[in-house]
Amino acid sequence: MSAERFVELIVSLCETVGLGDPQIALDRGAVEVDGFTVRTVHAPEDPDAMYLDFELGPVATARMLRVYQLMLESNLTLYAQDQAQLGLDAETGTVLLSVRVPMTDEVDGAWMADTCSHYTEHGRYWRTNLSNASDDMFNGLCEGRYMWLRTG
Repeated sequence: MSAERFVELIVSLCETVGLGDPQIALDRGAVEVDGFTVRTVHAPEDPDAMYLDFELGPVATARMLRVYQLMLESNLTLYAQDQAQLGLDAETGTVLLSVRVPMTDEVDGAWMADTCSHYTEHGRYWRTNLSNASDDMFNGLCEGRYMWLRTG
């Protein structure tokens, strides 16, 4: 049933946001959302969930240590409350924001679209600020001044 539910959710997402032929998204294993490639993964090891892997881009060599520190801090302080985590694609070195999505009855195309929109905001922040940030910006992040944290 879980593979069928995965397909159902991808089709529902495509229909909700008007992506066209859902079979293309299924064959490709990814969708484009606000300029981000979002890989859609259903792993046999976790049959009741799917994963949305947002590709945030590569890390500049000069920034690697600092970015890795920020990724770890974000995983511990921000994403520990979500079912999300920052990591690296071992083959490409691309930063990924991976979100675990339980395939429950409450999850539908609209929910998926909202989730994608929410995490593309995080992705834009990472792309903009980590690619172009000065050392002062990095220091602010390390002190816990996360601009993407908003309430309400």
